[in-house]
Amino acid sequence: MGNTCSGPTLNKDSADSSKTEGKGSDSDNVQKTPPPHLQIPGDQPLQGDEKSRNDPPKGDGDGDGDGNDGTVNTNKAVKDVKRSMSRSLKRVMSVGLQVESVLGRKTGNLKDIYSLGRKLGQGQFGTTFLCVDKAQGKEYACKSIAKRKLTTEEDVEDVRREIQIMHHLAGNPSVVQIVGAYEDAVAVHLVMELCAGGELFDRIVNRGHYSEKKAAQLARVIVGVVEACHSLGVMHRDLKPENFLFVNEEEDSSLKTIDFGLSVFFRPGETFTDVVGSPYYVAPEVLRKRYGPECDIWSAGIIIYILLCGVPPFWDETEQGIFEQIVKGELDLVSEPWPAISESAKDLVRKMLVRDPKKRLTAHEVLCHPWVRVGGVAPDKPLDSAVLSRLNQFSAMNKLKKIAIRV
Repeated sequence: MGNTCSGPTLNKDSADSSKTEGKGSDSDNVQKTPPPHLQIPGDQPLQGDEKSRNDPPKGDGDGDGDGNDGTVNTNKAVKDVKRSMSRSLKRVMSVGLQVESVLGRKTGNLKDIYSLGRKLGQGQFGTTFLCVDKAQGKEYACKSIAKRKLTTEEDVEDVRREIQIMHHLAGNPSVVQIVGAYEDAVAVHLVMELCAGGELFDRIVNRGHYSEKKAAQLARVIVGVVEACHSLGVMHRDLKPENFLFVNEEEDSSLKTIDFGLSVFFRPGETFTDVVGSPYYVAPEVLRKRYGPECDIWSAGIIIYILLCGVPPFWDETEQGIFEQIVKGELDLVSEPWPAISESAKDLVRKMLVRDPKKRLTAHEVLCHPWVRVGGVAPDKPLDSAVLSRLNQFSAMNKLKKIAIRV
């Protein structure tokens, strides 16, 4: 996916176009990397992890500031997020939408083909179970979405779109494969490839040895998925470490992205206004309610930042504080362990976390970057042990609210 091309010329203007690197240690907006023992709150998807919808445009008034220098009406952005979350709570409490068929077609009976086993995960709309093909004995994951929780026509359409997008991306080795979709009187069931090898951060911590070269290898997979999605007109909108699972416990196991519940199709130049995603990873333009596929690059950049230092770049003890840091905080590439991180890695992070989406690298440009590409400049020297400690702590905090295997 473009890994073999030459890296783009490093553009100083692009790197400096946003207040990203915290050169002034006395700035109020610079966040110093917290110590390993810091209790980082676990993230929760915006809108209560519900499926999102594309609201009609509401004019330029929703996005104050140019998105480049951080001069944005932060209170307005955060207030809009809160309003969206409030709407979702009302929807959850309402009576389920009475719909005859979500899939719009007759399907076979899931239980005639598969035996359902233990629960693997739980989400706002669906529960994931282990399931076994009765004829072949092969294990899969089955995500069952309760129809009573689909309270609006938009919810029904979101389920249909999730299935359509998974079929649209079928065949990509870094995307979890859908096997089939079934529907009965109470639920829609998505049978998918089982990813039982654990989450991204768990694998890193458990393996012990960890270097920039390994982080670059993981970055290629993550951004490769983004490039594949964007080339097919799909915007993921909820990229985060929890949505990347290993297929098995083997050392060379494939890493795959899961959960396309917030994904949408897009056309070139199309602008979206609905606020979706997860704190820590959501892009500033999403909070301003004027965005496009560039938001996925921001989220991938946040993941790479965490892979290199163990904590997110924009953090706070409250969701509101996180959002405020995302829209106006400066990126800290000065505190430990950043002095020991290569300049090429820092250059990449700067260019992925530019607040102006028009100046942000594309997925293809990221894959061509000298630090990311195969045989590139990422050193194989082990990273500071504090990085693993922080990764472990960050992952553990998220585990308080999430189950490791979630498809």
